Amino acid sequence: MLNGVNAELEGTTFTVYSYVVKESKPVGPREVMRGANLSSPSVAYRHLQKLEDLGLLEKNEEGRYIVKEKAKISGYLWIGRTLVPRLIFYSLFFTGILSAEIASIAIRYFVYGLVPEMVLIYLTLITAISMTLFLIEGLSLRKKTNID
Repeated sequence: MLNGVNAELEGTTFTVYSYVVKESKPVGPREVMRGANLSSPSVAYRHLQKLEDLGLLEKNEEGRYIVKEKAKISGYLWIGRTLVPRLIFYSLFFTGILSAEIASIAIRYFVYGLVPEMVLIYLTLITAISMTLFLIEGLSLRKKTNID
């Protein structure tokens, strides 16, 4: 996908595109207005036209819009019809590291009777903070793309 498409998929246009992809059926401006919480069908129509001009949507013979192509959106991955921020995957990566660190500390303490070194505690704390920050940021981005 062209870099210009990424620049155009912001704000309301991004919300409209996410809604149309999630619906996975032809939709009209009124459905988009209701589903994407827009003020009027004309606002929905304007954004649908913009997405059609970008080559992401096409209008069928009934005048309803369907997804022509899923855009590659920087910072997100498509999982089926759901757009998931990459930050959530980074959080999962740090969750795995945190689990391994906690298991290592627990084994050293409970099996071998060794008191954990403070450096291990600090590293585990840093990993937990990293995991939490990525998760919070990822969920806030996810909330922006979540259309009911």
